[in-house]
Amino acid sequence: MLESNSRWTSTGLVALDEVLDGLRVGDNVVWLADAVTEYARFVRPFVEHTQAEGRRAIYMRFGQHAPLVADDSGATVYELNAHHGFESFTARVYQIITDEGPDAFYIFDCLTDLLDAWATDRMIGDFFRVICPYLYKLDTVAYFCLLRTRHAYRTIAQIRETTQLLLGLNTSRGQLHVHPMKVWRRASPTMFLPHVCKGDRFLPVANSDDATRLSRDLVSREVLSAHRHLDSWDRLFLDAERLCRRSTDDPTRHDMVAQLCRVMIGCDERMLALARRHLSLEQLLEIKSRLIGTGFIGGKAVGMLLARQILLAEPDAGWTEQLEPHDSFYVGSDVFYGYLVHNGWWDLFMQQKTERGYYTAAAQLHEKMLHGKFSGDVKDALLQMLEYFGQYPLVIRSSSLLEDGFGNAFAGKYESYFRVNRGTPEQRYAQVEEAVRRIFASAMSADALAYRRQRGLDQLEEPMALLCQRVSGAYRDHYYFPDVAGVGMSRNPFVWHREMDPQAGMLRLVLGLGTRAVDRVEGDYARTVALDQPGRQPHKDAQEARAFSQHDVDVLDLESNALRTISFRQLLDEGVDMPLDRVAARCGDTTAAGATSEPLDGQPRLLSFEPLLKRTGFAARMQRMLKTLEQVYETPVDVEFTANFTREGVTRINLVQCRPMQTRGAHSAVAMPSELRPEQVLFRSTGDFMGGNVAMPIHRVIVVEPEGYVALSPSERYEVARLVGRLNREITDRQRCTAMLIGPGRWGTSTPALGVPVRFSEINMVSVLVEVAFEAGGLMPDLSFGTHFFQDLVETDTFYAALFPEKAHCDYRPQWLKGGPTASTEALADASAEVAEVVRVYETGAAGLRLFADVVTQAVVCCDDVCE
Repeated sequence: MLESNSRWTSTGLVALDEVLDGLRVGDNVVWLADAVTEYARFVRPFVEHTQAEGRRAIYMRFGQHAPLVADDSGATVYELNAHHGFESFTARVYQIITDEGPDAFYIFDCLTDLLDAWATDRMIGDFFRVICPYLYKLDTVAYFCLLRTRHAYRTIAQIRETTQLLLGLNTSRGQLHVHPMKVWRRASPTMFLPHVCKGDRFLPVANSDDATRLSRDLVSREVLSAHRHLDSWDRLFLDAERLCRRSTDDPTRHDMVAQLCRVMIGCDERMLALARRHLSLEQLLEIKSRLIGTGFIGGKAVGMLLARQILLAEPDAGWTEQLEPHDSFYVGSDVFYGYLVHNGWWDLFMQQKTERGYYTAAAQLHEKMLHGKFSGDVKDALLQMLEYFGQYPLVIRSSSLLEDGFGNAFAGKYESYFRVNRGTPEQRYAQVEEAVRRIFASAMSADALAYRRQRGLDQLEEPMALLCQRVSGAYRDHYYFPDVAGVGMSRNPFVWHREMDPQAGMLRLVLGLGTRAVDRVEGDYARTVALDQPGRQPHKDAQEARAFSQHDVDVLDLESNALRTISFRQLLDEGVDMPLDRVAARCGDTTAAGATSEPLDGQPRLLSFEPLLKRTGFAARMQRMLKTLEQVYETPVDVEFTANFTREGVTRINLVQCRPMQTRGAHSAVAMPSELRPEQVLFRSTGDFMGGNVAMPIHRVIVVEPEGYVALSPSERYEVARLVGRLNREITDRQRCTAMLIGPGRWGTSTPALGVPVRFSEINMVSVLVEVAFEAGGLMPDLSFGTHFFQDLVETDTFYAALFPEKAHCDYRPQWLKGGPTASTEALADASAEVAEVVRVYETGAAGLRLFADVVTQAVVCCDDVCE
């Protein structure tokens, strides 16, 4: 409990002061009333006395009831909107209290009205747990009100535990009664008796006859059923269940669907419109039955559910037989806020919302969130989920409010964790709890915060919900994994042949878990499939096809109880059951790079997925899925999926994620430069780029010199990455300073031996990203279109090109930059001599450097525009 403060003040009613022994500075006073009008009778004298004492009266106005404070009262009025969300509302109140400072006195509208915006008592309790101690700390007095019959007992108990005064109000037989239920550190022989208001006096109800009549009258107006113990959230869904039992023609069903979507699906109007159209009342109740806590289920869960329902509703498409059913659970977004409040981190959370604390407070909060405790009801619900799944492997996935929405994918910004789910119940629970903590903490990661800030989302609510799924796949000896996993895009951003149609879509396919399809994996490659020409590969010959194929497989290892990466060769040697007749082709050159060990038939295997693509209707089926979803979403989409093959030969597809996809299309035609002299060209190539038709000026070029880079130690290579990040931050306006970043091998790799290990937040201000092959140092670009990395490039409108100087179709002339004007930057000045020698910054605006690209001809050229 909070420490006492000895300074005395008044309610404005002398007789009530006598009952309560007055108020103390620091008191929070909660009035538990039958009607707001009862509470209003005590607000006016409190405001008048506050003004008479020369104190500031602050009125927090957010309710739908009549104003409690008159316009001419002299009080400062703040108009608030609770419908913007718990976080926004609470943060605004917190900031007002901060700005007003110590010794201000507050009047809040009836907190019960917050139910219309938040739907749940739980968040009202959390709001009070945040605000009450802060008000006490600043030596304030604050009035609050709750309507007695609208809240669960546990909510009232939580508020009673936190507040200093809890006063019951009720009118019986025409007389108003005040019943002090809690008055902290004050007592008298009659203080905690009901007191009847007679004129300007408050008299204790001292005899048993009057007390019994008053109590019986009060009880008769309360709900005696189990509803009285329920959160308003549960009452809402009980009403929905009753409505569900009525005729499907009942017009109120539509209104209930809209209300349930508003409290579970989210705030984005485009996504809400899709949900109202495609999710029935029965389906929304099914979601609620699998919801842990309250609040939104988050964008990733919404996308998965909507996509599945859209497909199942497609007439005569056969999706019912071909879609693997799901039995997911959801952790509601309110659990995230409750985690912060329960562990006492709200002050730090508010610091993170400031300009000064945006990153620094986030780093502190990130560390704390890795070690927090969960409330008992959350623990119980997670345990029940584990009992349901038994020992099947699980994946706990981020599903934040804004994630996978229109225009904001958050691809790879938050964490997801596989759990093999082996061991004792206590061990299994500990593994899940750790995953939840880590995903919650990932909301405070530097990359996620940089992404939000760059897209203007840093002041919007972004609570973290979770999607908990059974891993799709099968047990194979002591491993568990699906037959196929991958990413699908309804538009193909990587058309490597002029006969391909970008609108036909593309896939990235892998054997095993889909992690290798969504991430840029060192030394390994997913199979890229153009859905209009699924048999065509983006490789010049068989040797290159083998080199740029999948060699390792991500699996869940039951013996080590962990996700592991195992070579395809080892899985073959161990005789692990795999659908080789669908995913692997035989190849004759056993010495070529990428060949596997000898199988029983004497021929090595290559994970090309040729049998699946050429002998089955899989590609056509996936294209139909993507086009159906694109049509309903009215925008391109990308999906994540698994596929498993039954003994009967049926392919079961498990659609685990769907989101709107940002694309850079062909745009208007580009007049490509012709008859260029060699000295005018920085580079030109055919194919190997992404970003549509462009014709843009380049004002600055940042180059990491390949020869110098490979000579650096690993620690110095990381220093190069940090220097690039500092140079990136010096670009404050991408329009006025269009920057191109050129480097050897892969940008964003985690292995400095393969490229420059930058985080995406360290290159997010450049307009053009170029990866250059440097074969002498073993540094090669990775054309991993469709991964989280490339989703970032698309969302930031960053043009990408890969250059292979050793190939005939590519001409790279870095000497074009030599001798040109260089930039003098603070970042370079602060770098060590060895690192600064490797990184060059050239100012190229005066030379008229421009980048041109044409999707139809697959030509890209960067040259000056100086012509004789």
